[in-house]
Amino acid sequence: MPNCLICADPIAPFIDFGPMPLGNGFLRPDQFAEEYRFPMQVGFCNGCGMVQLLAQPERERMFHENYAFFSGTSRYMALHFQRFAEQVNAGYLSAAEPFVVEMGSNDGILLQNFAAAGIRHLGIEPSKNVAQVAIDKGIATVTEFFGAELARRIVAERGQADAFLAANVMCHIPYLHSIVEGIKILLKPAGVVLFEDPYLGDVIEKTSYDQIYDEHTFLFSVASVGHLFGRYGMEIIDVQPQTTHGGSMRYVIAHCGARPVSPRVQDQREKEHALGLHRPETYDRFRRNCEESRRQLMTLLTGLKAQGKRVVGYGATSKSTTITNYCGITPDLVEFISDTTPIKQGKFSPGAHIPVRPYDEFAGRHPDYALLFAWNHAAEILEKEKAFGAGGGKWIVYVPRVAVLDGEE
Repeated sequence: MPNCLICADPIAPFIDFGPMPLGNGFLRPDQFAEEYRFPMQVGFCNGCGMVQLLAQPERERMFHENYAFFSGTSRYMALHFQRFAEQVNAGYLSAAEPFVVEMGSNDGILLQNFAAAGIRHLGIEPSKNVAQVAIDKGIATVTEFFGAELARRIVAERGQADAFLAANVMCHIPYLHSIVEGIKILLKPAGVVLFEDPYLGDVIEKTSYDQIYDEHTFLFSVASVGHLFGRYGMEIIDVQPQTTHGGSMRYVIAHCGARPVSPRVQDQREKEHALGLHRPETYDRFRRNCEESRRQLMTLLTGLKAQGKRVVGYGATSKSTTITNYCGITPDLVEFISDTTPIKQGKFSPGAHIPVRPYDEFAGRHPDYALLFAWNHAAEILEKEKAFGAGGGKWIVYVPRVAVLDGEE
């Protein structure tokens, strides 16, 4: 039995998704035969409350010079990160010459706001292709993995940070002890950590099991994050629910006693207790809900195929890899996946090998149904795709339940 990555207690899986390819591992036909897979099982630790993958690919397999995710492609996310930066600047940067560090800074979508304001900053992004986009925009960026060693180097060269930021990256990292140790080294005595990731409570309530894939080592809760940072003399001082990625939580953390603790922290802990996030039976129920969602989605897709309907996927997301492989969705059920990311176009989806084609092929000949893999951007997408609905197109969704929506909904 494997051990918890946080407290080392033995941990058993509550769900097994089977052999799973890399979520962002879009590939060419000549790569099919050697496609990498890993056993994707998820467990709940009774000791510290952390929900986690029991095995994960090496980080170099996932984050590299061909990494296929660019945050800046979404107008909605650009606005979200602008507001994130405004909150940090107004609420936490009181020093005369503040220094902001972001881990997993991607193409600079968050740090560009600090750069524009003349605030000293540093992005840490190991994927060279997306880091280069940030560098080309004038955003100070290093292409390394963060940890205690890099933190010491940054302090020696640039001084300690007033704010350490991370968005949708902390949950990617299995070696979190080195991360938190590095944060403790890097952060000023009155400094703050603000990070946000998909929230466990939302995943359980919505049965959004596609939030689980190779890059998401952890699904965080207030209880599990508090336990982890508490080991290093730090505490959660605020929590702020977010709508991004289908339900996320922003955690604000400081050295113990350095800043007042918002009553929202205790309120959220009580909500988690009411949800049963501390109880193993909650995760057994979640597994059953996932199995039922899979059954309903496959019944719908096979029924549409029998009727001769065209179904196309919308959004070649990492999350779609979990859905297609867990459910067994193949190209005979979903003709292709439409995506605007050039690096994915002309390739095939991981595992299921569904063609990924440019958006023009969706817009130029609308299908009967669009399977919304990018459901977390539903509001933005449905606003954009009014012509699809006007022409009689319908959307298939599977979060929080499997349903068919009129294209104009």
